[in-house]
Amino acid sequence: MINFFSGHNASYLNREDPDLPVCVEQTVLVWIPLGFLWLCAPWHLMPLCRRTQVGTKHLSKLYLCKQLVVSLLLLTAIAALAVTLGEDYGPDNDAPSTSKHPAVNYVNPVLYAVSWILLLLCQEGVRRRQGAVDSATLFLFWFLLILCDIFPFQTLLREALGKVRERTCNHHISTPAVNIIHFRFYPQNPEAGAPFLSRITFNWFNSMVMKGYKLPLVQEDMWELSEADSTAHINQCFQHFMQPELAAARRRLQNKMRKNPDKNRDKAQDVAFQNDGKEKKKKKDKKEEEQNYPNSWLITTIYKTFKGVLIESAIFKLLQDLLAFVSPQLLKLMVSFTQDKSRHTWEGYLYAVLLFSVAILQSLFLQQYFQRCFVLGMKVRTAIMAAVYKKALLVSNDTRKESTVGETVNLMSADAQRFNDVTNFIHLLWSCPLQIILSIAFLWLELGPSVLAGLAVMVLMVPVNGLLATKARKIQIENMKYKDKRLKIINEILNGIKILKLYAWEPSFQTQVESIRGQELKVMKTFAYLTSVSTFIFSCAPALVSLATFAVFVGVSSENVLTAEKAFTSISLFNILRFPLAMLPMLIAAIVQTTVSRKRLEKFLGGDDLENDLVQHDPSFSMFTINIKPGRLVAVVGAVGSGKSSLISALLGEMHSSKGLINIQGSLAFVPQQAWIQNATLRDNILFGSLHEERRLQEVIQACALAPDLELLAAGDLTEIGEKGINLSGGQKQRVSLARAVYSQADIYLLDDPLSAVDSHVGKHLFDKVIGPNGLLRYKTRILVTHSVSFLPYVDEIVVLKDGVVSEVGTYKSLQTSRGAFSEVLNLYAGEQNNRSHSESEDTQPDSPLEDTISVTLKRESSLRRSQRNGRLFVCLLHLLSPFPSVRLRKNSSLRKAKDDGESKKGQRLIEKETMETGRVKFSVYLQYLRAMGWGYSVMVFVVYFIQNIAFIGQNLWLSDWTNDAVDFQNMTYPTSKRDTRVGVFGALGVAQGLFVFLGTLLLANASVDASRIMHSELLNNILRVPMLFFDTTPIGRVVNRFAKDIFTIDEAIPQSFRSWIMCLLGVLGTLFVICLATPFFTIIIIPLALIYYFVQRFYIATSRQLRRLDSVSRSPIYSHFGETVSGLSVIRAYNHQERFLKHNEITIDENLKNVYPWIVSNRWLAIRLEFLGNLVVFFAALFAVVSRNSLNSGLVGLSISYALNVTQTLNWLVRMTSELETNIVAVERVSEYTKLENEAKWITDTRLPKNWPEEGRLQFEDYKVRYRPGLDLVLHGITCDIGSTEKIGIVGRTGAGKSSLTNSLFRIVEAAEGRILLDNIDISTIGLHDLRNNLTIIPQDPVLFSGTLRMNLDPFDKFTDEDLWRVLELSHLKDYVAGLQEKLEHEVTEGGENLSVGQRQLLCLARALLRKSRILILDEATAAVDLETDNLIQNTISKEFSHCTVLTIAHRLHSIMDNSRIMVLDAGKIVEFDTPSNLLEKKGHFYAMAKDAGITRENVTTL
Repeated sequence: MINFFSGHNASYLNREDPDLPVCVEQTVLVWIPLGFLWLCAPWHLMPLCRRTQVGTKHLSKLYLCKQLVVSLLLLTAIAALAVTLGEDYGPDNDAPSTSKHPAVNYVNPVLYAVSWILLLLCQEGVRRRQGAVDSATLFLFWFLLILCDIFPFQTLLREALGKVRERTCNHHISTPAVNIIHFRFYPQNPEAGAPFLSRITFNWFNSMVMKGYKLPLVQEDMWELSEADSTAHINQCFQHFMQPELAAARRRLQNKMRKNPDKNRDKAQDVAFQNDGKEKKKKKDKKEEEQNYPNSWLITTIYKTFKGVLIESAIFKLLQDLLAFVSPQLLKLMVSFTQDKSRHTWEGYLYAVLLFSVAILQSLFLQQYFQRCFVLGMKVRTAIMAAVYKKALLVSNDTRKESTVGETVNLMSADAQRFNDVTNFIHLLWSCPLQIILSIAFLWLELGPSVLAGLAVMVLMVPVNGLLATKARKIQIENMKYKDKRLKIINEILNGIKILKLYAWEPSFQTQVESIRGQELKVMKTFAYLTSVSTFIFSCAPALVSLATFAVFVGVSSENVLTAEKAFTSISLFNILRFPLAMLPMLIAAIVQTTVSRKRLEKFLGGDDLENDLVQHDPSFSMFTINIKPGRLVAVVGAVGSGKSSLISALLGEMHSSKGLINIQGSLAFVPQQAWIQNATLRDNILFGSLHEERRLQEVIQACALAPDLELLAAGDLTEIGEKGINLSGGQKQRVSLARAVYSQADIYLLDDPLSAVDSHVGKHLFDKVIGPNGLLRYKTRILVTHSVSFLPYVDEIVVLKDGVVSEVGTYKSLQTSRGAFSEVLNLYAGEQNNRSHSESEDTQPDSPLEDTISVTLKRESSLRRSQRNGRLFVCLLHLLSPFPSVRLRKNSSLRKAKDDGESKKGQRLIEKETMETGRVKFSVYLQYLRAMGWGYSVMVFVVYFIQNIAFIGQNLWLSDWTNDAVDFQNMTYPTSKRDTRVGVFGALGVAQGLFVFLGTLLLANASVDASRIMHSELLNNILRVPMLFFDTTPIGRVVNRFAKDIFTIDEAIPQSFRSWIMCLLGVLGTLFVICLATPFFTIIIIPLALIYYFVQRFYIATSRQLRRLDSVSRSPIYSHFGETVSGLSVIRAYNHQERFLKHNEITIDENLKNVYPWIVSNRWLAIRLEFLGNLVVFFAALFAVVSRNSLNSGLVGLSISYALNVTQTLNWLVRMTSELETNIVAVERVSEYTKLENEAKWITDTRLPKNWPEEGRLQFEDYKVRYRPGLDLVLHGITCDIGSTEKIGIVGRTGAGKSSLTNSLFRIVEAAEGRILLDNIDISTIGLHDLRNNLTIIPQDPVLFSGTLRMNLDPFDKFTDEDLWRVLELSHLKDYVAGLQEKLEHEVTEGGENLSVGQRQLLCLARALLRKSRILILDEATAAVDLETDNLIQNTISKEFSHCTVLTIAHRLHSIMDNSRIMVLDAGKIVEFDTPSNLLEKKGHFYAMAKDAGITRENVTTL
């Protein structure tokens, strides 16, 4: 057939300049590209069949050029046909000649013509496809066409040089032209518009790399994410598959529970007999625990969500794996070529080119596979993070209590990251076995059955690994446990840092953390040792396998001689084998770790949601029936722990009802007892996602008495509030929280004691303006939990709670007459009540004086507004304390100014942006890490690894020498002694490698654990000594991030990447050494290659490092926001703002992904360039082997090429490791940044104090001034006063007057700007902080408890006996409560003391104070959260127990300080009045106004 086509056919290949037969050129080479086009055409023609509207947007010049060129080609094809017809049947050809053209000259032009028409249609199809730039298949078609046209073209050139023929020349000339057009014109914008060539080589990323090289990248340089990569989209897909999977898992669980009801009964009994048989219970519980949540649904969900990407990447991986086995076969041909000197040189060149092409294809496939896998990993992490966040918003309180905030954040950070890492390499699960099978098959072909010896060695390795893996898993779980524990404590330390400082408790907590850290490091060390054992086994494996194989091969029969072909083909196959063998155990270990994470995630995500919680055995609620009508104001009163807050929680649906239901009509607003403030501007805290209306906002601000506070804040309502509202006082937080509720315009308001944290006159103002019958909320339904008796006459209905039961309901009057529990409480405070009514009858107006001034002011204000419409005027009620307020007018108050100026004023930003190092990591950081590891260790590690590398090279050189025996002893019998020497030395060198690696890893393990210990303790040590200011301006999430992510990196990632880096570096050097040894020519190439390598690496590292830094920095907000959400859950749910927070979370994660995605691409960008370099090394190694084949022995050729084949991967790893080391070492940089922070004064100085100091407790302030931060205004302006021994001083003043600053100064939380404080004539600034703080006692405003036992909370240093503890519990009225608990003093307090009511926490703080027995006591609004009875008890305890002390009380309820010896009135940081209560009342100054508010007059002071 072909003969018919092409006439004659000679052997073209058997000569120096080979050529293909014309027959092949004109048939096969034409059909290959055209066939490919026809196969792919249907896909491109589909868009033409759809009737879609196509815009002219793609009618680009490029498109028109392409179509024009193809049309010209169509014409040439027609012309060619015409010429042939003309020549055969034209008028010139008179006689019917026998020499007609062969059929192929008719067939080809027709084929071409049809193909070009098809191509025109295809290109139009591509244009119509949505979002397509060009087509991969068309690109490949042109590429094939050029490739196949090279041969005919060179044939034509040869003929042209011989004799000129015009036949079939036409389209050969034209096709290269078209391709040049196809390679040009590409728009270089990022991925979406990137053409095919740019997509496979990642050229579209160049712009980012260039930018990153010139300047450090910043967040603004990042590209927008594509729709498919955005969090919202990923989450939507994930949830779509997750819901049905989870539902199925729940059904499975229910069926299982139905089958084994006895098991659950056992468990109940077990709990009953808690103390005996604890061991048994533990085991049983463990089993139980494994099953009582819906499990094994997460993996299937992930698979279903990301099926497409998984399959795509699998195809690429398969192609790459298959190609990997072509190289050894080519190597074999190459070696036999160098041995046989009679073969034509072009064969060698052909093999070199083929080696190069195969390598290039392999690189392209591999990079596409990696790109898809890493993006997949990123998406899985995103999906999990979004799911965890969403779950956290819906999760029931029970499930929430099971895990602390720290643990939940860990789910988002550590566990999601684990999944990310595993998905990157998930395909190795099938790819590794495939590679192993193929390698063995090829090895069998080389060496026959002796391969089985090597295989046996590998099989033996498997159980050993399995053993190590299970052991490692146990250790890993233990490690996670300690990590969680440590992070939990650190979280608490940071949340309660102020209390630790005030009580001087840092050392106790430091030892707690250090001991947990010690256990964690012990576990880490064990893990590292295990790793080094497995490393030893693995580094020995290849050597042992090849040893076993070769030894058996030469030992089986004397016929078997090891030739260079066999040896080096086998070696390169063994090299391929090394990868899957090394990866499988690592992968299995990673999967094992991920199963731990999987269980944790499934447990959390499968937990119950809020709605479907039906069972709850909450003792604080027995029976309850209340009916509240719309528009009423209902007060809820009762003693501490009677269930007031629980009632509110029940109304919010946060508790489970054991029976009954709650029916709420309308929207809710909720003010919690402890205000929850977001890290945002003050305005955002009030708006809380509602639209901004200036008028309404101002109205709310005025009503909530926030206007004067805004005056004091630098940027008005645009001031940024720190995490947890750190830069607001307690009262301000509460008022902001109330303002948020008022602004939200809900139908029902649940107010959980909002008046407790504010001063009495502010409380009055809030009641009148907001909550009471004339307030802003007068038409809404309000439920007010309160301890203040004074407001009760004005409410519509009162509910009295006692021990979780409604004891009575009714109006004030009816309850007063009913003589129930309520009237007793009232009678207790009857005096106060009478005064109140008395003072009101005295007044001419029904309103109190404060009310009057405000109403006057407001009237005046409205008239001012009318008169001056154009100049907007705000009246700032600043001096509300004086009886006759001066109304200050101010054009454009600071609220407007901050906004209009558009420049942020000092003090507006509280939270500084996280500092981020830029540019190269300084060398000193590496030195710092090495120093932490110890210099001795560092040097030894390097030397040991170096020796190992020498052994490796030695072994291979020995092998190449061994193969030369095949030539020397060609027809002789191989001497046994010689054989034994060869095998012996080969084996010894192999084992030596393993031993040295083992030694190196052990040394490194010890060194890195030391480094971890040092870094962590330095960090902890310093963080505890940093002044309070630092915590006010740094979000806790940021500090936790140092302890979590960065310490984790130092613990686990750095040692790993350090080891890999050393191994890679030595590996690359070794390879180059061997190639140069074999082919000295190669040295010429090294220099340019090294230069290219250096530049690519520098470009890459600059970009990649900065991207990694941006990644770390943009991760913190995700966790911060998450922590904030979890702590404010009840508020978010009450306002029904879950959607808004979900959106915010999506935005935060997207910001992070914008850095992660380019980072992934940057790795691929680098890899493809480096692999190209590595491929060049292979090419040149082969080329020089061909060039100098006469002077080389085949052993060395095999050695150098098999090394070169290996270098690609090693080069790639080297840059990756350099970069990874540099990115990971950033953690050291970040940790050391926090170890160098400025400390507060020394804890203990050399100044020794007199014994029992302070004996008298005399305090003197001398012109004392203080500011919170350099550059801010003074908060205390020259306080001077003298407080005698055992005096009782009350400190009053409105919020922000400097009351708390005074106590902060006393404890030196803030240091003096000028002046000094003397305590018993010793200047407190001269002594150690702990000496000072241990001798002062404070009962703080927010009662902070730590998780641990009650005993630990009272006495962290274990200084006191049990008797002492019980005595103080009795004095603080907690004895009955604690005695009623099962574990008594060992009762576990949950995180933040959540399982005690706020009142009980406050009493515990009182107990702490009683234990310390110091001469000076400061009460900071200590009784704000307790009811009146308890308040009375506390006051009595304090006056009795602390009678010999100097007591300073910062008071909100004036009646509690009326019996004090003197009262200090502060205003704006100055003392305005300081005298006895009776004198102050006579003066009729500031204090008189406040007292009148609270209904206190001279008469009842005298009765007191």
